[in-house]
Amino acid sequence: MNQSIKIDPFGFREYDARWIYEKDINEQGVTNLGKGLGTQIREHTKKENPRVIVGHDYRSYSEKIKLALKKGLVSTGCFVEDVGLSLSPMVYFAQFNLDADAVAMVTASHNENGWTGVKMGIKKGLTHAPEEMKELKEITLNQKFTKGEGNEKQIKDFDKVYKKDLISKNKLKKKIKAVVACGNGTAGIFAPDILRGIGCEVIELDCNLDWNFPKYNPNPEDLKMLHAIVKSVKESNADIGFGFDGDGDRVGVIDNDGNEIFSDKIGLLIARNLSELHKKSSFIVDVKSTGLYSNDIILKKNKCETIYWKTGHSHIKRKVYNEKALAGFEKSGHFFFNSPLGYGYDDGINSAIQICHLLDKQEKKMSEIVNDLPLTYQSPTMAPFCKDNEKYNVVDDIVKKIEQIKKDKIKIDGKEIKDILTVNGVRFSFNDGSWGLIRASSNKPSLVIVTESTQSEKNKKEIFYFIDTLLQKTGKIGEYDQKI
Repeated sequence: MNQSIKIDPFGFREYDARWIYEKDINEQGVTNLGKGLGTQIREHTKKENPRVIVGHDYRSYSEKIKLALKKGLVSTGCFVEDVGLSLSPMVYFAQFNLDADAVAMVTASHNENGWTGVKMGIKKGLTHAPEEMKELKEITLNQKFTKGEGNEKQIKDFDKVYKKDLISKNKLKKKIKAVVACGNGTAGIFAPDILRGIGCEVIELDCNLDWNFPKYNPNPEDLKMLHAIVKSVKESNADIGFGFDGDGDRVGVIDNDGNEIFSDKIGLLIARNLSELHKKSSFIVDVKSTGLYSNDIILKKNKCETIYWKTGHSHIKRKVYNEKALAGFEKSGHFFFNSPLGYGYDDGINSAIQICHLLDKQEKKMSEIVNDLPLTYQSPTMAPFCKDNEKYNVVDDIVKKIEQIKKDKIKIDGKEIKDILTVNGVRFSFNDGSWGLIRASSNKPSLVIVTESTQSEKNKKEIFYFIDTLLQKTGKIGEYDQKI
C-alpha cells in the first residue's frame, strides 16, 4: 500500500466511521474512504453518476476532511451536492428534499476534539447498518475502487430550506420559555432559530460556534452540560431546558424544576401525546427502555402498540422504517419520527419540537406531566465482565434456563414470568409490568443487565438477585462495573 495512505481499520464501526485525525487517518486515507463509499453507492444504486449530498460540522478541520472525501467520491463518478455547514439531520433531510441517491456527513458528533468521522447512508432516511459498514471497509481497505467522471456543485443557503421545513409545520399557540444549550457545537446556528420560529422564547446557552468547545463537549449525557442547563433553567424560570449534541441528532431534556428526564420516559410522554391524534399507531423502543409502554392506559385506550427491539440507533431506525411505525425512541436519546411528523431519521431539534407540542397542548408544567407517569424503580445499566468469545453462549444458556422457569411456573419474588422476549438477549416480564434484561454488550467484553419494578426498590433488587444467581452459576462472569 502507498506509504502516504493512513487509515486505521478499527475506525470502521457498526453504524459510522470515526478516527482521530492524522493519528489514525490522514487526508489520503479520507480520499480512499470517499472512493470506497462512491464505489459502494454505484454498486447499490446501479447508477453511473449517483447524486450524493455532502455536509460538514463546525470543527476546525472538518472542511479539509470534506474536501478530501469529495475528491474520492468524484473520482468514482459521483455527482456531489455540497450543502455546506450542516447538522446530520439537515443532510438526511436534503436527500429527501433534493431527491438524491446517498448522503455523507463529515462529523464526529459529540466526540472530543481531534476526532473526525463520516455518517453515511444510501436508502433515504437510513444510515449504514453493520452489513454496509463491513462491505465499505472491505472495498476501502482492499482498494477495489470504481473509476468514473464525477463532478460537484455547491447548494447555497440550504440551511434556510431545512429551517423553514421544521418551522412551517410546527407553530405553537403558547409562548414556551426554553433554555437551548448547544455546547458551542453546530446546533448553535440551527436550534435557537428553529425554536424561536415555532414560537418559543429562547434563552441561548453556549450557542456561539467555537470549535475548541471551551466549556464542555456538546453531549447531552455530559454532566457538565446538564448542570449548566439546570442552572440556566432555574435562573431564568424557564418551562423546559434542551441540550443538543454536536451534530444535532440527539437532545437531552431538563424539566422546569431542573430535573433531568430520562429519554425512555420522554419517549413515552411524546407517544401518549401523539396517540391522541394518531390512533392505532405503533411505536418502537429499545429493550433497555421502561416497561411502562406495554401497559400504558393512554396508549391502550388509543389502540397503539409498542414493539421492543434491539438496542442501537441503526436497528431502531430500520425497525421504524420496516414496521411503518409512527415513531421510535431509544434510551440513549435518539428519537425517530416517521411520516407525517418526520422522515424517519433522528433529528434532535424535531424531538425538542415534539416536546414543545406536548407542553403546548397541556395546561401543566413539564414536571407535572412527568409526575403523571406511574412511578417505577429503575436500575442503572450494570455490566458484569464476560469474555467476548463466551458472552453470546452465556446469554443463550440463560435464555433456556428462563424459558424453563416460566414453563415450570417458578415464582420470582412471589410472581410468575408472563412474557419472554429474545430479539436482543432476553427480557422477561411479569403481569405488573416489572422486568429484567440480560444481553451481550455489542462493543465490550461484558453483559448488560437492567431491571425495573413497578412495585418497589426491594422488588427491583430481587429481580436483579435472580439474574445474578443464574449468571454466577455459569462460572463465566467477572466483576460488575456497578451493582445495585
